[in-house]
Amino acid sequence: MLTVAALYHFARLPDPQACQGPLLDLCRAQGLCGTLLLAPEGVNGTIAGSQAGIMTVLDHIRAWPGFAALDWKESTAETPPFARMKVRLKREIVTMGQPDVDPTAAVGRYVAPADWNALIEAPDVAVIDTRNDYEVQIGSFQGAVDPGTKSFRDFPAWWQQNAERFQGKRIAMFCTGGIRCEKSTNYLISQGVEEVYHLQGGILKYLEEVPAQDSRWQGECFVFDQRVSLTHGLSQGRHGLCHACRRPLAPEDRARPEFEEGVCCHRCAEEYSADDRARFRERQRQFDRDA
Repeated sequence: MLTVAALYHFARLPDPQACQGPLLDLCRAQGLCGTLLLAPEGVNGTIAGSQAGIMTVLDHIRAWPGFAALDWKESTAETPPFARMKVRLKREIVTMGQPDVDPTAAVGRYVAPADWNALIEAPDVAVIDTRNDYEVQIGSFQGAVDPGTKSFRDFPAWWQQNAERFQGKRIAMFCTGGIRCEKSTNYLISQGVEEVYHLQGGILKYLEEVPAQDSRWQGECFVFDQRVSLTHGLSQGRHGLCHACRRPLAPEDRARPEFEEGVCCHRCAEEYSADDRARFRERQRQFDRDA
């Protein structure tokens, strides 16, 4: 059984490029797979491998100035959830496109998973899912508002268009692991929202700690690796992935007439050109041949 560690930390990283090579070399030496993003604002990503290898890499990152408080969430996988190990340089570790947003300055009030149900059931609280539309489609909290965003960059514009809906409400926000809420709650504070809360550790921590019989979560949680979705107890869910559009697919979606393995699903059947489809089919043939 492999350990999977989802991690992020906002702290000043003056020279991400200088950190990239040594970090990648260490991850490979420890036999890990996954993706880590480095930016001047910090580190974000998910890595998988042995428990000892994971801890060696986490200790390495925590030794960077300002990163001692790095936290992570663990789950497991029976097979490697990533094909290879990558360490990439980015402008932001989670892209919001708002240069004035600074999670190190102020964020919403953290709410532990054990206290989340009581908060979101309060009549004066509006619950907002900060994830993308394809993530929300397979699971969310009861009664949560879905902004319908295609990417996290769209969230500020959505808020500007909908802020009046939430006048006089306390705002509770959540995302997969917590990182998007670090930025979205800082953004709402900058917009004058007085009471902003977010789920500490995100959906993953909630599914890990809150028993299914007490849960207000409905469906499964999309994750950005080959497991595709997780459910209570962080058990692997039933969803697969369309390898054309990268959206999650339930087993019944694969039985729909629009589905073609590696080429399209019902959600993207009209989104690509004939040339794209031909390229996807050739890619799938190569994959089948090498399998």
